[in-house]
Amino acid sequence: MPPRTLIDRTLLALALAVLAASPVLAFLVPGYFSTTFAAEDGPVESGTALMLFAAGALLAARAPGFARAGRRGAAALTVLYAALFVFAAGEEISWGQRIFGWGTPEFFAANNYQKETNLHNLTIGGHRLGRTLFGSVLTTVLLLYLVVLPLLYGRVRLIRRLADGLAVPVPWPHHGLLAVGASVVVAAIDVPRNWEVYELVFALLAASIFLRPQNRAAEPDQKAPL
Repeated sequence: MPPRTLIDRTLLALALAVLAASPVLAFLVPGYFSTTFAAEDGPVESGTALMLFAAGALLAARAPGFARAGRRGAAALTVLYAALFVFAAGEEISWGQRIFGWGTPEFFAANNYQKETNLHNLTIGGHRLGRTLFGSVLTTVLLLYLVVLPLLYGRVRLIRRLADGLAVPVPWPHHGLLAVGASVVVAAIDVPRNWEVYELVFALLAASIFLRPQNRAAEPDQKAPL
């Protein structure tokens, strides 16, 4: 089995394992779920940060191929996508604040819901940024990407040309199915910090997609997905 395929299947298996374990823990030991499993710096959050960083690294690794092929715009976009995932990884762990123990700057101490150095917990005008921009809006965008794009990519020429032209790694339909399943499972877990599980599943799916995207054959020096 090619290494990419093995790693990809491992990532998907981990996503399924997390989805299977989460409701069991939430219903049998809800205290453990909220205070340990999905807690700040717990296994779920740490795994999310690690996989978001890995996803960013996988994206960054695609950029030189585009640059060598003379697709400088695609290379620049790929670097931008990678930077966004590295940024998300940093946000997840408050940029190492709890790891290294440095104090919260004055602005974040006054405006951050958790008094930490990150943007997604900022409170602006009484509204939490994480529940508006990083919440419903981002969730809608992600579901369109994970569920709708894989179905349209092979059927609508304009969508295919846009995705390939913008160097967007296209998910496979099974990624969309897992995303929908994760939404249902996590919504059914009525305990604090349940959506931390969704973030981990998304990070695992992102790494899987970037490793073996549906449109990998459209990348420079690639003949077919492995």
